[in-house]
Amino acid sequence: MRAGRSPLVVANWKMNKTAREAAAFAEEFLSLRPSLPDAVGVAIAPAFPVLERLGRLLTHTQVLLAAQDVHTESKGAFTGEVSAPMLRDLGVSLALVGHSERRRDRKEDEASFARKIERLLENGIAPLYCVGETLEERDGGRTDEVLARQMTALDAFGSLPAGLVVAYEPVWAIGTGRAASSAMAADTHRQIRSLLSKRYGSDLAASVRILYGGSVTPANAVSLFGEEEIDGGLVGGASLVPADFAALVKAAG
Repeated sequence: MRAGRSPLVVANWKMNKTAREAAAFAEEFLSLRPSLPDAVGVAIAPAFPVLERLGRLLTHTQVLLAAQDVHTESKGAFTGEVSAPMLRDLGVSLALVGHSERRRDRKEDEASFARKIERLLENGIAPLYCVGETLEERDGGRTDEVLARQMTALDAFGSLPAGLVVAYEPVWAIGTGRAASSAMAADTHRQIRSLLSKRYGSDLAASVRILYGGSVTPANAVSLFGEEEIDGGLVGGASLVPADFAALVKAAG
């Protein structure tokens, strides 16, 4: 991790944990938090029904409340959707946009991601924008092409979006147990930073935290987070157990 960028570890619980289970997790993890590095930022993104209860438990702690998604509009006739003002009212500080599962299952694209980022910024919520290639794209030598296309979601913003965090999540590594090597991940992070530099200049690009996601575990976290270009992680399965998540926070420090 480069000096000047504070590390960040974000738990993406996906469709796991009820409110009761989240409360039990929070109790155990918060008991471990004093032993973990203060310099490492921590955020948890539970499912929407869990946000309010978990948010109450995280109030006045160093752990941020995050959301897994947001709608492109601020309000309206969109049954089952959740808006940025709703998230803000619950105390959400950070929200995922562009996760590969949304791209795959909901067929969402860069135009919709740009609108989501805009809604978040209007409500003072930092966007965590996810990018990454499939195994077919990686093996076909198309990683740079795919990342360049995905980063066009930022073309709508003439200045660096406030609080922007980027997460590189190779689709072939998510939930498969096959993480990218630390060197491979670092090389791709450098490419993402280069794309940011072309938009906002090298100084601003150097300030953006780029996280790695994709089968991050306590066993490989030290190697991954030790790379200068990797500023922490967006973590799925390994974030579901308090002790494992704490180990990842420690590794980021």
